[in-house]
Amino acid sequence: MAAKKRDKAGTPEALPAVREKLVRDSFTLPASDYALIAALKGRLLSRGMEAKKSEVVRAGLRLLASLDGDDLDAAFGRVERIKTGRPAKGKKAATAGAQAIAATPD
Repeated sequence: MAAKKRDKAGTPEALPAVREKLVRDSFTLPASDYALIAALKGRLLSRGMEAKKSEVVRAGLRLLASLDGDDLDAAFGRVERIKTGRPAKGKKAATAGAQAIAATPD
């Protein structure tokens, strides 16, 4: 519950929420997962909700955090292990994500 303060007229006014520190990160995804994010964004948009990639990822994290141990194990059992690190430099690697997005229907 947000704290309230009173303005000069005496009516309650909500205090601004304390913003959590943001952390910038980058990671590698298979093109199919990148396309899945785009598909989820499209589904949300069709329901009248606009979402950023980071919001889709954060929603997924919250859903995973709410799972019990067996369901969490099952969810991670469906995720392919990939080699981590930056992709090789080159035009082919740089455009793979953009092609995945272009290939997904809206």
